[in-house]
Amino acid sequence: MAKLTKQLDYNTIHEIFTRFRDGDAEPKGELDHVNAYTLVVAVALSAQATDKGVNKATAELFKVADTPQKMLDLGIDAVTDHIKTIGLFRQKAKNVMKTAQILVDEYDGEVPSSRAALQSLPGVGRKTANVVLNMWWGQPAQAVDTHIFRLGNRSGIAPGKDVDAVERAIEDNIPAEFQLHAHHWMILHGRYICVARKPKCQACHIRDLCLYEEKTT
Repeated sequence: MAKLTKQLDYNTIHEIFTRFRDGDAEPKGELDHVNAYTLVVAVALSAQATDKGVNKATAELFKVADTPQKMLDLGIDAVTDHIKTIGLFRQKAKNVMKTAQILVDEYDGEVPSSRAALQSLPGVGRKTANVVLNMWWGQPAQAVDTHIFRLGNRSGIAPGKDVDAVERAIEDNIPAEFQLHAHHWMILHGRYICVARKPKCQACHIRDLCLYEEKTT
């Protein structure tokens, strides 16, 4: 677990996200998708897998199955074969098929826009639901992954003992004007700069504001 730090004050957090916005005003997620359905599938497949690995596996899959009905028509054996390079691929293939069936049977093949409905789908947890709500439906939902959890605690932006606490801290402490893109800024910073073992503090443009005590040189 990341070391829990103190909470940064409002003005410091505002400055941090001003810098994030200045660096990239419209941050984008790195999972490839063509519609809401393929986004749901991609995010669900990304659990315990890298975005790069998921994109490689879904490149051909989404060419032939970009709707729930097409996924059902493709069949579980073909789906399994497409995603076999991803961790836990057999269970994930089963979840993909179950989700496709539910979407066809209960939602006319459309992806619902409510968190509760999304979380009712097999293999879709709160994080996946929040990603879809944010990226597709434009809601300021905060999907806390390992990168955001680490950055939130290290920096003092959003400290918390678990992902739920960090999610609440982001919602409570980051100014409203930054809420829509907050999780993308944080995940990208955590993925490429504030990495787990040797954070690249020398390349960090919020180094002077961060509370992390063990900054690298």
